[in-house]
Amino acid sequence: MCRTRKNSHQAFSREIETETEFRETSEMVAKVYGVAASPYVATVLVCLEEAGASYELVAVDMAAGENRSRHHLARSPFGKIPAFEDGEVTLFESRAIQRYVLRKYNKPDLLREGNLEESAMVDMWMEVEAHHYDPGISHIIRECVIKPMIGGGARDQAIVDENVEKLRKVLEVYERRLSESEYLAGDFVSVADLNHFPYTYYLMTTEYATLVESCTNVKAWWERLLARPAVRKVAALFPPVTSA
Repeated sequence: MCRTRKNSHQAFSREIETETEFRETSEMVAKVYGVAASPYVATVLVCLEEAGASYELVAVDMAAGENRSRHHLARSPFGKIPAFEDGEVTLFESRAIQRYVLRKYNKPDLLREGNLEESAMVDMWMEVEAHHYDPGISHIIRECVIKPMIGGGARDQAIVDENVEKLRKVLEVYERRLSESEYLAGDFVSVADLNHFPYTYYLMTTEYATLVESCTNVKAWWERLLARPAVRKVAALFPPVTSA
């Protein structure tokens, strides 16, 4: 009898300890504020998945204006997503968050830190993605995918056509580069490659997938990226796409 009571008390104590540990662990999990459908949020999520890190995705309802709320502006003063919290660290801007995640969780292979030449190549192709690839493809996706997703009105075909030509020229450069190496910065995958994943994924759901498919080396590179478990896991979070 007493043993039973004692065992019950011990079991109850273990449950309390387990719950306390769970709460403490939950409080320490990094939080990403945004929605997985956002290409910039997705680039952060794919780095967290590559790093094998635990995280919580906290939805921000952009349509309801939550990104302009006092609480969100305290995390992201320009009202953008993603925002990121990890203990006492608060960050905004996706590329800064990516670097933090990869450094914290010891994934130097994706940044090539420790090798001056390779890390410089990663930095260079991150800049290429930001200043050459992103501007063209983002307009195409906004018109062909995002607008239908949010009920944002009819496609502006003139914008699409203009940016299709811009993207085609960028992909010609990529095709030449990828004839020399399997990935953009060299014969190793890096965050520079992963940053292309969300917008390219959306592009491949539209009639403009032919821009990638017509470039042999770019297509092979894209297929290698798409085969990565972290990429597949984040892609599974995307909503169904109905292009305009």
